Amino acid sequence: MKPAIDSATGHSPRTPKPRWLKVTIPGGPEFTRIQRALDERGLHTICRSARCPNIGECWNHGHATFLIMGDHCTRNCGFCAVAHGNPRPLDPDEPAKLVETARIMKLRYVVITSVTRDDLADGGSHHFARVITRLKTDIPGLLVEVLIPDFNGEEPALNLVLDAAPHVLNHNIETVLSQYRKVRRPEEQFSRSLTLLERSAKRGAVTKSGIMVGLGETRTELLDLFRQLHDRGVSLLTIGQYCRPTAASVPVDRYYDPEEFRELESEALAAGFAAVASGPLVRSSYHARELYEKHQSGLFRTENTAGGK
Repeated sequence: MKPAIDSATGHSPRTPKPRWLKVTIPGGPEFTRIQRALDERGLHTICRSARCPNIGECWNHGHATFLIMGDHCTRNCGFCAVAHGNPRPLDPDEPAKLVETARIMKLRYVVITSVTRDDLADGGSHHFARVITRLKTDIPGLLVEVLIPDFNGEEPALNLVLDAAPHVLNHNIETVLSQYRKVRRPEEQFSRSLTLLERSAKRGAVTKSGIMVGLGETRTELLDLFRQLHDRGVSLLTIGQYCRPTAASVPVDRYYDPEEFRELESEALAAGFAAVASGPLVRSSYHARELYEKHQSGLFRTENTAGGK
């Protein structure tokens, strides 16, 4: 049965969140310092743009995921809170600004993601490569993870990013194939994403992907997706609860409880992933450094709490 539509808003009403998804309003001196540093340089984070529930925890621990190439996406997926519209021209000084901010934050591990830029001939791959190279050159020892769009399946664009040698190449599959139309994604994007991940793994990259649950998928579909990702060389996996960011977004089908996330983690590890983060509040870059270090150390387990730590 489809959810009822609110006649006043034109959208289906929100389902109340369970207690394990409640988070503290962000604040604190470190949070304020980071916010000021970002604002002064005109930088964006996915933490704010996507309304991440972990923003307070991460910022107060000196962690942030930078959103490059602006804060307006050329696509309009039904699960995302990032603004949709016409993006501004690329900022040629963005790599330098990121280096400065990373130094201020004293980062040793940085995650770089972006909006999708279908308006650019290369999808922004040259800009990604410039950012990776500048960060690694100017801050020796810095570990760089990138969470990239699909570049419309163009292999030369992907190769530009891989040639810059990020430590982790992340690309989210997001959900099972049966839910792609529901979240306003063409079904061909599913196979395109699998191909991107497979090409990256074949190039020797540590590959990572992430999925959301609670959109209407079945357990059988999730287990099949785990196998598909692992068969294409994906080493790291994040599993989190889909939370409806706006009234216009796709409604939540159901909320998984923490025990179900522990079960999904066990099943994903059994499928062969090197390391898995699974929990209601887990997002693509949550505890990214810890996940990478577990992969590198060969300690192929992750502790699991409601937040997926």
